[in-house]
Amino acid sequence: MKITDLKCTVLGQNPVVRITTDEGINGWGEAESTKPYLKPHILFYKQWLIGEDPTNVERVMLKIRRMGSFKPWGSAVSAIEMALWDIAGKAAGVPVYKLLGGKVRDQVRVYNGGVRFPMEGYEPEDYAANMAKMKAAPEGFTIIKQAIGFHSPLLHRRPDLFYGQVYSGPPHGNRGLLTERGLQHLIACVEAMKAVLGDEIGLALDCGPGMVPTDTIRLARALEPLNILWLEDTINGDYNPYVLADVYRDITMSTSTPIHTGEQIYLRHNFKELIERQAVNIIGPDPADIGGIAELKWVAEYADLHGILIAPHGIFDGLIGLAALVQVCATLPQNYIAFEYPLGNPAWWYDIVEGLPRPIVREGLIEVWDRPGLGIELNAEAARPYLPAGDEDFFDN
Repeated sequence: MKITDLKCTVLGQNPVVRITTDEGINGWGEAESTKPYLKPHILFYKQWLIGEDPTNVERVMLKIRRMGSFKPWGSAVSAIEMALWDIAGKAAGVPVYKLLGGKVRDQVRVYNGGVRFPMEGYEPEDYAANMAKMKAAPEGFTIIKQAIGFHSPLLHRRPDLFYGQVYSGPPHGNRGLLTERGLQHLIACVEAMKAVLGDEIGLALDCGPGMVPTDTIRLARALEPLNILWLEDTINGDYNPYVLADVYRDITMSTSTPIHTGEQIYLRHNFKELIERQAVNIIGPDPADIGGIAELKWVAEYADLHGILIAPHGIFDGLIGLAALVQVCATLPQNYIAFEYPLGNPAWWYDIVEGLPRPIVREGLIEVWDRPGLGIELNAEAARPYLPAGDEDFFDN
């Protein structure tokens, strides 16, 4: 089998990869909806894919992997890798999880990072009311993640939150020391959310990047009685092309509240220090950023050897990304907690992707399906109306 073409279009806001072969088998991959600009970057790799056997996934990846980088530039490589595994599974007639070592679990747990309701405000009572709505969501999530502090609109709503100027522009550009009033406000908001959830549903907090280490330690210690599942990306994370393992280790050693990071990190090499120094309690690689699903599995196994848990990121990965997450997370070791549940946006995505269960999530879990490859297909006729101008031939052979 040989690769005959690498195609890319943008459906909604998600770049979608289609790899075609001389045996008529297609492979699908997807990048995050926050990166609609990636199409030229994805197509850059085409010259090294044509003529390769897509079922030799690692051999193909060796040609292109080193030419990616931290979020967002690892996404192109990651989407291609997903599509290669999709072809390999279809060619073998087995689901991708079989090629990754087989299932550890029949259902995969997901956490809610994307099923959202409009916030009425940013006072503790507003967070509590919003949490009550998420608690009642039909998916029955057992873990909910909420953005606070530097990862939320609070900076624009409460100018006294920290000692610093609030900048607009690219995401997560603010950083500084919290005021005492700001720290107390964050604690009050978390207490209000936890009062709604009780011990029935776990609460995780997306905090930054932007916090300084001393504030992270103060917040983590203050929240210890609440048994928060984790504090995510406090000092760095989203779109920061570095790790800061030494700083994270200082924080992790100073509190019993679990510390989490990793969504922006590309490749196992850049998780090495974080894991070997046990700098965090939980890592959160995203299959659409780390270099693909096999890379995510490798890092999960290595983290498990060091007593570190994994809760993969995935909020913007779309429905093809969801299928990839289901397949790889079925194979992860017992350090797996849950992955962040991605949505189809716009809603017509659910009309163009075939093979997903209905409903997808029951009681916070997704049943692992057994169809070959990633187990989903794009319905070309249903999707054609949404193709952007110039990509009318995307589904053509």
